[in-house]
Amino acid sequence: MIIDAHLHCSGSEKTADVLHSLDDAGIDVAVLLAPFLNSPYSIHNAESLHDANAYLAALIAGHQDRLIGLAVINPALANAADDLEQAISDLGLQGLKTVPTGWNPYDDCAHRLYERARMLDIPILFHSGIFIDGRSGRFCRPTFFEAVRDHPGLKVTLAHLGWPWCDEAIAMGLIDLINGIPPDACQFRFDLSFGAPPIYRLEVLEKALAVLGPGLLQFGSDRFLPCSGDHISEKITEMKALFDQLNVSKNDRERIMGGTAAAWLGLQASQGR
Repeated sequence: MIIDAHLHCSGSEKTADVLHSLDDAGIDVAVLLAPFLNSPYSIHNAESLHDANAYLAALIAGHQDRLIGLAVINPALANAADDLEQAISDLGLQGLKTVPTGWNPYDDCAHRLYERARMLDIPILFHSGIFIDGRSGRFCRPTFFEAVRDHPGLKVTLAHLGWPWCDEAIAMGLIDLINGIPPDACQFRFDLSFGAPPIYRLEVLEKALAVLGPGLLQFGSDRFLPCSGDHISEKITEMKALFDQLNVSKNDRERIMGGTAAAWLGLQASQGR
């Protein structure tokens, strides 16, 4: 099973086209993020996030076995925890995506969101590392997410392996492992979407595999829908080339390409196409 654990919606895609692209790319299950980077959606506007989450809920309706919808919530906005619960309980979305921008992952507003997410028993995907706006990376250092450990039971993914703070992200993930916690029970795992520029990627993946192992690493294309299946599969090809250079075993490849995300999302191994 291949899971693309990081796919952006823009607000202009259609369900049939998304499924067609996934089929062409060989993707069994995709984690879709509500649009927030494309006008008229804005992570700084609560009403636009309501609309974005409602749009995503309609997009995945009837296909939740294959399309996993993550609501985008900004904890710095009023009633953020209630907005999250409404997105999960009323709209049928299955998890949370959030970007620290103007707030820190250890702020009180963030803790309120974590507590509600723990109550709802949902996975969280965080942006970590430099952000596309060129201003929010200062809020996204991997160690800032240590605050999540105040909420036992939350299972989160730090996107992009925290680039450019990949060593810091790897150190974060190591804590549970050195305390004997099995990978599937660890609080942190890391997606390999985008992140390090090509010249760094082999070195970064080699270090992450050596320290964390495949059990805390997962594939994500970080592509923006609507797009072709070929556009998504280019990222799969890139991952396979890195695996070949590092002589990654078949079992470890399967874990990174699907198994780690399946455990994070609570999916059955047989789920998908």
